[in-house]
Amino acid sequence: MSMFVAWIVFPLVLLALCGGLGLLVDLLTGRRLPGALVVPAGFAAIVVVGELTTATHATADLTVPVILLLAVLGAGLSLPWRFGRPEHLPIAVAAGVFLVFGAPVILSGEPTIAGYIKLDDTATWLAMTDRIMDYGGRSLTGLEPSTYRATLDFNLAAGYPVGAFVPFGTAQKLVGGDLAWVFQPYLAFVAAMLSLSLWEVLAIVRRTRVRAAATFIAAQPALLFGYAMWGGAKEVVAAALVALGAALAPAAVRHGGRLREVLPLAIAAAALVDVLSPGGILWLGPLLLALVVLAYRRFGPRGAALRAAIFTAPLVVLVIPVLAAGLVPPTSKPLVGSNGEGNLRGPLDPLQVLGIWPSGDFRFHPDPTVVTAVLVGLGILAALVGLWAAWRRQAAAPLLYASALITCATIVILGSPWAAGKALATASPAALSLAVLGALAVLRLDRVAGALLVIAVAGGVLWSNVLAYGGVSLAPYGELAELQTIGNKFAGEGPALMTEYSPYGARHFLRKLDGESATELRERSVSLRGGGEGKKGYAVDTDELDLNGLLEFRTLVLRRSPVRSRPPSPYRLVYSGDYYEVWQRPAEPTGATPEHQPYGEGLAPAAVPKCGEISGLGLFALQKQMTNVRLLAARHAPVYDATDGSFEVPRAGRYVAWLRGSVRGLDELYVDGHKVGEARQRIENEGGFIELGEVQLSAGAHEAELRFGGADLHPGSGGFPRPQVGPLLFAPANQEQGDLVSVSIEDSDRLCGKSWDWIEAVGSG
Repeated sequence: MSMFVAWIVFPLVLLALCGGLGLLVDLLTGRRLPGALVVPAGFAAIVVVGELTTATHATADLTVPVILLLAVLGAGLSLPWRFGRPEHLPIAVAAGVFLVFGAPVILSGEPTIAGYIKLDDTATWLAMTDRIMDYGGRSLTGLEPSTYRATLDFNLAAGYPVGAFVPFGTAQKLVGGDLAWVFQPYLAFVAAMLSLSLWEVLAIVRRTRVRAAATFIAAQPALLFGYAMWGGAKEVVAAALVALGAALAPAAVRHGGRLREVLPLAIAAAALVDVLSPGGILWLGPLLLALVVLAYRRFGPRGAALRAAIFTAPLVVLVIPVLAAGLVPPTSKPLVGSNGEGNLRGPLDPLQVLGIWPSGDFRFHPDPTVVTAVLVGLGILAALVGLWAAWRRQAAAPLLYASALITCATIVILGSPWAAGKALATASPAALSLAVLGALAVLRLDRVAGALLVIAVAGGVLWSNVLAYGGVSLAPYGELAELQTIGNKFAGEGPALMTEYSPYGARHFLRKLDGESATELRERSVSLRGGGEGKKGYAVDTDELDLNGLLEFRTLVLRRSPVRSRPPSPYRLVYSGDYYEVWQRPAEPTGATPEHQPYGEGLAPAAVPKCGEISGLGLFALQKQMTNVRLLAARHAPVYDATDGSFEVPRAGRYVAWLRGSVRGLDELYVDGHKVGEARQRIENEGGFIELGEVQLSAGAHEAELRFGGADLHPGSGGFPRPQVGPLLFAPANQEQGDLVSVSIEDSDRLCGKSWDWIEAVGSG
């Protein structure tokens, strides 16, 4: 998928859908929606409608047609559209926020994914979105054992809320391509929806240009930006819906005597439940309680009860599919207790809710602690002043929005660190909005003090996000795109096995091959030769795996590496790309299972076996009633370690340089003073190698030098902490691992004294 389709076409299609449904909601309310809330209300409506249609397999295919029809209906019945001259500022702010949240990917030049390695949940979101859009419901009927199925069983079948993914999947169906490449544009779009709601929440700011600047800052708190940079879809969507509820609430309490007057707020509340499960209504709990109190004071007990009933009835109807999964799904267990930290490095500092946290990774404390303390202190002061200013001016929307901080505090106190982090991210726009209002209130009273607060709040937020931009971990687009190609090319030719830890490959791109990873969530047994299983997050070699378990997989998708073993003899190379090779055995295995004896380990993938071991392997096969026994030996290209800078090759030729680990900034390789290759922003899981370049070498000694670039304007170049790299290896180019040497048992001495990857005894059963 091109950047144009991902970042221009997809957002415009989603905007059209949200705009159309928003106009339909506006029409149902008697055209009472503020112009800036039309699109966010339409977004919430898509969540609600999509949750209903994807609830069953029978109606899942109707999701896109129904949403498209409703969007066209809303746009057609609402002519002439109500987008007057004053609306250009919120549109500009929304576009600016979209670009801020999209900048790390947009400026990388590739439609990739942020948060790679830091958190693998995005791979799960892709799997779930694919399933609900195509099949609906929570049944996994028809799926063969695979990591994809295990992922869905652990999440979707267990009641995990899916509302956040419906608009994402709907727009992708219309645009085409793969879900992976439009995930970050989707999060950036939702952030833009947040800014449109904040435009109404901050209506207390009368000067529209000042209001635009205030909204722009309030919509990008550092913690929420950080969550978006590691795939926090639910946090970003929930934050947008909570802000929408606060923006809609004042009108609901002013009127609210008829269904049409509370319908937008009911839709926003239902969407929040669809995104977060029934417990999500807690985010609007304090707000709704405040509305009941205000309605009681204004309309009396009967009027308040009537309005509460009118609001509750459509809300319950709209969330029936979610209620059917239970009030507290099993997937909510990590949200309670004190031990659930997930991928955090400990509990987050509650002060991060202010939106100021100058660190490249929100999980770590900022380095300039004194400066951070000053900025956060001024932010707290500004937020308190903002709360006072909103109370003094009786600004309902900011006060109702601030009530989200009560829910946040409750979750932080009672929930797990993982849940607390999510809550802080969701509530951070509310706290930051108060800080912005407070800074502007002081500015009206005292220019010097006000300017100081404005600079502290706005500067602290922007500085924080610039650092987060530099610390983002972008997925290697080329590798994932090649997995997408493999998944489509070999669809139906599974089951497939990956020996590296690759959540995106196993959970998403190879789902049509019933793919599994040896160190990932899976359903088939993939044990090591000596027993046990590979450690999650690490790569294993085919020689490390039990042969019988390995042969259960028809297809092997293996990462190219200078130290990887050739797969056992039943497998043949059928695809070779820039990053991966695909090996396959016959669909119906023939002959007896080989006796497989690997040699070498680690950075020495081949070794010289003892002659007695070689002949003994053939005799062992005969004892197992094999006939027509022969010995097969696999060669392996030698590798030369240049980690210390000096290395020597025995013969002239072309050699490929490989670096194990990850690089962030521009890392360049020089051999004998000449540049050979470079790499930038290549984040790898444990054991992954990066191909740096190819060079012609003469026989003899050479000098290699790696020059590590520091942080620059490229996204992710200032990542924290810096990944460890090494070793640096050189391997002969153009030496395929497909050739095998075959000898009879009687001629086993021909294999003596030579280095082999492995030797097998093969024959008939």
